[in-house]
Formats: sequence, C-alpha cells, structure tokens
Amino acid sequence: MSAHPSFDIAGKVALVTGSSRGIGYALASGLAEAGAVVVLNGRDPETLGRSRDEIAGRTGAAVHIRAFDATDSTQVAAAAADIEAEIGPVEIVVNNTGVQHRSPLLEFSDEDYHRVLDTNLFSAFCVGREFARAMVERGRGKIVNICSVQSELGRAGIAPYAASKGGLKMLTRGMCADWAPLGLQVNAIAPGYFDTVLTEALVQDEDFSAWLARRTPAGRWGRTEELVGALLYLVSPASDFVNGQILYVDGGLTAVV
Repeated sequence: MSAHPSFDIAGKVALVTGSSRGIGYALASGLAEAGAVVVLNGRDPETLGRSRDEIAGRTGAAVHIRAFDATDSTQVAAAAADIEAEIGPVEIVVNNTGVQHRSPLLEFSDEDYHRVLDTNLFSAFCVGREFARAMVERGRGKIVNICSVQSELGRAGIAPYAASKGGLKMLTRGMCADWAPLGLQVNAIAPGYFDTVLTEALVQDEDFSAWLARRTPAGRWGRTEELVGALLYLVSPASDFVNGQILYVDGGLTAVV
C-alpha cells in the first residue's frame, strides 16, 4: 500500500540548517527517504560532504550541501539566491541550527549569551526571512522551526537557551501572522530530551538519565528518527491548514507534572 498523497513531498527542494549531525541530520535523512531534494547546511564543508555521501548512499536521493553561517545575513542571502538558481525553488525550510551552553546564570558571559541567542533565534529569523521572500512570490512554502521543551519549561544552568527557544516559539507565531495570508505555513517541532551529540554528557550521567526516565511518561530518551514523522506532516500538504503551531515530541514530558 502506498502512502497517502497528502504526505507526498517527492521532488520538493528542502533546506535543513545545522544538518551535518544530530537532529538536523536525522530530519534531513527523513526528508531524503520521502523523496525530497535535500540541501544540507553547516559551516564545515568537509563534514557536510561526509553527511551528504552517507544520506545519498543510503537513500539514493539527490542531496546537496551549502556551507554558510546561518547567523550571517549576507551569507544567507547569497546562499538563498544560489540554491534557488542552481537546485530549484525551495519549498521547505527547516530551521534547526542550534547550540547549547550550560553555566550558572551569574557566571554567564555576555559573549556566550549572545552566541546562544544568535545561533538559536536570530538564525531562524535570518534564514526564514530570506527564503520566505521567494516563497511569498510563489504563494506557497513550508517553514518548520525546531523549538524545544525549553520553549515552555525552564531549567537551572540553561536560562539563555530557554530564552532563545521561548523566543523561537513566538517567532514561529509571528511568522505565521505575517506570512499565512500570503500562502505560507510556519510551524515548529519542540523535541523533548533526545540522545544526540549535544546531550551526550547528560546521557552518560546516570543520575540525570534516571531522573529523566521518572519525569517522562514514556520513561526514556527520545531517538532522533522519532522526529521524522512530525516533520513529514508539517512539510507536506497534510498540514496546509495548520499554522503557527508548536508540536511537542517529548514522550509526554510537557503534559505532566
């Protein structure tokens, strides 16, 4: 039995920022498996090339790479023009670029604060704005921002991260307010605690993992591939009347106290 046509994204060009590893890599892989033409983004061309080869080799999909800094508006504008001209009209953008920095708030430096906010929040504004220009002209497009359970919940030691992800939640809704009348759908996925390179230290911390298992109704860490279904829904025609929403994929963590 074939998939329902409402979920068909075959041939659509999709950009995933921060996709050389972790959640971004898993999301890009899922899009490739669904038949999209995927553009991987990061800052290191060599790492991106390895990721491209892995995904293309496994899926047989067309996978491209574009190395640019998602927090640099000049680089983003140049990349948008290049991708549209060389690969095709971008119909899907996944704003996944992110960074974490753990430190007591009294010890958090200005530099680290701005790095977290720029990477997690400004990049989504910058990339979303630039690629939305052509989407608006065509009257269609899907933007998915990668939020977090910290878009809703605070935790000691990561206040700037929570601020960035809370801001991203509201940026998602603001993008919806501006661009939904012009034919775009802008939504977000908010992962819970997933086993990735960024969380490796926490995964190895037996006390934290035990706490997480008690705190999360599903009783475990998430696996990155478990985010793919939510993304395919939000970037496909199935979600054409869904806008400004935050879909929590967190094993029930935000549903309980």
